[in-house]
Amino acid sequence: MEGVRQGGGPAAGGPGSGSGSASGSFPSLFPPGLHGIYGECRRLYPDQPNPLQVTAILKYWLGGPDPLDYVSMYRNLGNPALNVPEHWHYVSFGLSDLYGDNRVHEFTGTDGPSGFGFELTFRLKRETGESAPPTWPAELMQGLARYVFQSENTFCSGDHVSWHSPLDNSESRIQHMLLTEDPQMQPVQTPFGVVTFLQIVGVCTEELHAAQQWNGQGILELLRTVPVAGGPWLITDMRRGETIFEIDPHLQQERVDKGIETDGSNLSGVSAKCAWDDLSRPPEDDEDSRSICIGTQPRRLSGKDTEQIRETLRRGLEINSKPVLPPINAQRQNGLNHDRAPSRKDSLESESSAAIIPHELIRTRQLESVHLKFNQESGALIPLCLRGRLLHGRHFTYKSITGDTAITFVSTGVEGAFATEEHPYAAHGPWLQILLTEEFVERMLEDLEDLNSPEEFKLPKEYSWPEKKLKVSILPDAVFDNPLH
Repeated sequence: MEGVRQGGGPAAGGPGSGSGSASGSFPSLFPPGLHGIYGECRRLYPDQPNPLQVTAILKYWLGGPDPLDYVSMYRNLGNPALNVPEHWHYVSFGLSDLYGDNRVHEFTGTDGPSGFGFELTFRLKRETGESAPPTWPAELMQGLARYVFQSENTFCSGDHVSWHSPLDNSESRIQHMLLTEDPQMQPVQTPFGVVTFLQIVGVCTEELHAAQQWNGQGILELLRTVPVAGGPWLITDMRRGETIFEIDPHLQQERVDKGIETDGSNLSGVSAKCAWDDLSRPPEDDEDSRSICIGTQPRRLSGKDTEQIRETLRRGLEINSKPVLPPINAQRQNGLNHDRAPSRKDSLESESSAAIIPHELIRTRQLESVHLKFNQESGALIPLCLRGRLLHGRHFTYKSITGDTAITFVSTGVEGAFATEEHPYAAHGPWLQILLTEEFVERMLEDLEDLNSPEEFKLPKEYSWPEKKLKVSILPDAVFDNPLH
């Protein structure tokens, strides 16, 4: 539960207490990490020492559900010379280490990141006559913070989040988010490490899809060039009714399509509704079944092995840039799915990955024939996987949100894969790898062309390549939600 209050004195422990209090009579009641962030807020807003705050009534470290202790809300006058409108500026307190006593974050020294190393900000266009900031962005920030705390996946500039509903629960087209550096707030050195500020930017579905197919930074740059879509400070306007591609159709053809062709996609994995069957053995062989299938209980790993597979995915699948947060499926708790997502790498192993895979998982099983199953949302990303990733010598992973299953598509250019051209289908436990040659990828793209037109799509839909012993089914969500029916 949260409350809204005017920033109070240090006895309340809030950032609204002012910088002078930290060196006055109540230093122990004003946490040093919080003091450092508040100092940066005071630099930007010297005339707003006591901003309105949304506070967690029961703090996270006392068992409450909200990881952010506070969200401060400031009135920003914008910059008319830069065509930046007046807006509300929200700043979180809690993703970084505020206290330094291990109550929330492990203290690891002053040289590295403080806590998760960042706080969230959000800039919302102020509506005419609006005298106080809306409080819904604070809950949005709490939702993102819950994802970070429960998954331990941190955010980076350029990341994108699929939210699948208007951010303010209205009828707005702004239903997803990108993240970028806050244009005004500078990194802060606190006694517990460094804190940077990542700004949430609301985007339309079409803009999210473009970021998935290309990359988040490219779309952010386009948004900066369109004043009504964000402008230089990337201010979110929940009343925006047109995408940047409707405002300027040339942006799609001349910038995004060219970028996809040249750069490929930075999206390396998604949490998804998916499953796979090994068709190499009859289903009645239960002694050593290789089937991970809808309709039977999936084969389970021990807790230790499950964590080691996740660690291998997290540390072994990375690329020469920072991690991308995968789209969050519509089936989520508080707006987010809390599964750990794989990081990105063009090699399927890192220097340390071989050491963390248990002996039981080293035994690779070669499969003769496989059947892949996806819901419609996940299936719609297969062309992106093939065109934007595999044709650029990369990989793409689907991690099931309903179990341990993972499906990784790899190209012949990816090093360290346990699938090979001789044995293109291989598995470690419930982790399946599918190796596809460039020639086969081109053929699949032709056969899967109708996945690009979801409005004309009727489920279930099946695609089959008998000579490759590969089958793909697109199934209704209910199949995955009720696997035993």
